[in-house]
Amino acid sequence: MPIIEITSLTHPGVEIFASLTEAQLRSSVEPDKGLFIAESPKVIRVALAAGYEPVALLCERKHIVGDAADIIEQCGDVPVYTGERDILAALTGYTLTRGVLCAMRRPARKSVADVCRDARRVVVIDGVVDTTNIGAIFRSAAALGIDAVLLTPTSCDPLNRRAVRVSMGSVFLVPWTWLDAPIDSLGQYGFRTAAMALTDDSISIDSPLLAAEERLAIVMGTEGDGLAHETIASADYVVRIPMSHGVDSLNVAAAAAVAFWELRKRE
Repeated sequence: MPIIEITSLTHPGVEIFASLTEAQLRSSVEPDKGLFIAESPKVIRVALAAGYEPVALLCERKHIVGDAADIIEQCGDVPVYTGERDILAALTGYTLTRGVLCAMRRPARKSVADVCRDARRVVVIDGVVDTTNIGAIFRSAAALGIDAVLLTPTSCDPLNRRAVRVSMGSVFLVPWTWLDAPIDSLGQYGFRTAAMALTDDSISIDSPLLAAEERLAIVMGTEGDGLAHETIASADYVVRIPMSHGVDSLNVAAAAAVAFWELRKRE
């Protein structure tokens, strides 16, 4: 692997770690040729194990023979940019978590049919834009038995650097794709939809009706306003999490974790 010492913020090749925005990395013109940034050795290892293709590494010098040694070996001939900690922080605009970043190629977009084919429990993330919430939802989905994640176009990109880091690499473990069609279109794949919302006719999350469903899509709404009225009206079920002490709702990431555990498919 070529080790390249950088002494300037304009060194050729490092723009993918510095000057390119998240949108530019995504490459809206040709999304399948876009890139994303994985941060920290643990997250990078998960991505590599899942088959993601590395393009370049940015690494503190001490980690080349330390925490990142096995990663560099796995990455083969991709360039490894290194330098003093201060210049790397100035380059990226933040202190590197565990001293390693990896630029990776985005995978080809999967179809909804492919993602849902063998799934029995999926989550639909509708209009959630906070990267921390997206990462936390993916981590809970991977841990608590969700087979796939679908995101509406108004949601945050799961391969955003912060979302990837918060998920601890779980975005690489659970199949996911974008859902461009209305949420009730999941009926064609055999799913009943459960909209998580507080309404007068909502049922409790521990209802036997939900547990009996063979294929269930759990729909989570935005951080502030929740799900749109049209989405709630089109759902097969409207589901609430019972609350105490006058608390009306949970953060979307916390609510997702509760919903995933309670609504998981039991053998």
